[in-house]
Amino acid sequence: MMATVEKGKVYLDDFLGQFSVTGRYHVLTAVLLALLYAPNSVYYVNYIFVAEEAGYHCKDNTLDDILNDTSRSKEWKGCSSSRSHCSEWIYDYPDSFVAEFDLACQEWKRTLVGTVHSFGYMLGLLIVGPLSDRYGRKTLLVITAVLGASCGLTRSFITNYWLYISVEFLEAVIGDPTSPAYMLSIEMVATEKRVLFIYMTNFGYIVGGIMFPLTYWLVPYWRTFLRVIYIPGLFFIFYSFFVDESPRWLLIKGRKDAAVSILKSAAKINKIKLDAEELDNIHYEEEEGASFGKMLSDTFRSKTMLKRFFVCSVWWIASTFVNHGLTINSVTLQGNKYINYALTSIIDVPANIIKTLILIKFKRKMPLVTTFVACAVLCVFQPFVSDDLPWLSITVYMAGKFMSSLYFTITYIFTSELFPTYIRNSMHALCSSVGRIGSIVAPQTPLLLAYWSGLPATVFGLVSLTAGLLTLLVPDTADNSLPDTVLQAETLDQHLEDPKIKTRDKKERSRLSPMFIDVCYYYLL
Repeated sequence: MMATVEKGKVYLDDFLGQFSVTGRYHVLTAVLLALLYAPNSVYYVNYIFVAEEAGYHCKDNTLDDILNDTSRSKEWKGCSSSRSHCSEWIYDYPDSFVAEFDLACQEWKRTLVGTVHSFGYMLGLLIVGPLSDRYGRKTLLVITAVLGASCGLTRSFITNYWLYISVEFLEAVIGDPTSPAYMLSIEMVATEKRVLFIYMTNFGYIVGGIMFPLTYWLVPYWRTFLRVIYIPGLFFIFYSFFVDESPRWLLIKGRKDAAVSILKSAAKINKIKLDAEELDNIHYEEEEGASFGKMLSDTFRSKTMLKRFFVCSVWWIASTFVNHGLTINSVTLQGNKYINYALTSIIDVPANIIKTLILIKFKRKMPLVTTFVACAVLCVFQPFVSDDLPWLSITVYMAGKFMSSLYFTITYIFTSELFPTYIRNSMHALCSSVGRIGSIVAPQTPLLLAYWSGLPATVFGLVSLTAGLLTLLVPDTADNSLPDTVLQAETLDQHLEDPKIKTRDKKERSRLSPMFIDVCYYYLL
């Protein structure tokens, strides 16, 4: 049975439920996490502008050839033959990434930057996730944030291409704090307030996405741009003093006194009083002294957990493939590429509020199925929009991006709720890592244009549809306390079938409307 269902015992959620997500303690924590997410959303995709395409041609070509050939074909650039046949390359922008590393006629080296980052991030999740489960969310959050900023800053001074690629890979492996930060955010609030708090923190992603292209627009030299965005990341070392560890993780590790101390401190900040006797007798499931390998083996021996891992992996592949593909291609739309990219993030402002309301009113499962299918329909329809209606084409494109944004964030929270606490970050990281196959493949989808202009969008649609149908194989988790053990995770379905719990859940949902209004007010501020 789930923890909060047993009678005569006091659980962590009983105490967390006494805190308001719009109280001083959680608002302060949400702001700190949002500040962490903002630059992180830039780090992951900075190569879109840093290593963007730049024009060039061989100096051996005559001026008349250059002026008369505006198509900039491979022959005009001098790429039809070996690079060695050209004595000198002339770049349209001498200060560009392509020019400084002399990448003329080596387009694969330019695009390799993004692929290497995605591959490194995939491997990094397999390292950071387990370390977070072992050493704590806060510890890994601080370490990865500072290491990531240090690697990014180092890249701004590198003059050797392969060394640059190596540090790019290293940054992705050890320098992304998203996974431990996300686990911290879902474990420090009560079940019914989880969605609201997560989207309060995710506001940082939106701000980062909007500031990214506008900052590069103002600071167009790529080395200076890297320094501008990475130097602030060094200050995350001070989060060691300002951010608390996850009380849930501390309890699982048997560090009850530390968890109780955090709860008392939070109550003092919010000016509420917790029952001291009940705090001292808080009930929790302590992690057994097994190795990580043993815990992972126990998880995968469960057919239920194995099935969920498969479904979650497909969700992540679809989410990263479609969302990343649509984001990259946004700079090819008609108009100013910086504004177009910013629009893909601005659209997340109403999306964040809508996501919050949808997940409160309609749980997890049906919203995820609906958004996957809606995105599939929009992606398949977009290629058939007439070229004479560019406004409609862009509208359908943005609608598809909107849907992919919805199901990406639902995937984040849904995955974390399907696995037990003692291995939650590891399983979430493992699913996310497998899912990075999508972000690795996404940059290559433009190659499909050679066969049919609508083929990439059609592929996006089919992948979304497949993920949506597989969602029917897992239980909904919206009204459950986070499971601490495999047994609790396996019985999520039984918890939902209890009529008493359904009545309680319905009442809890009816009390969420004022809280939703408070969060909308938080966003406006």
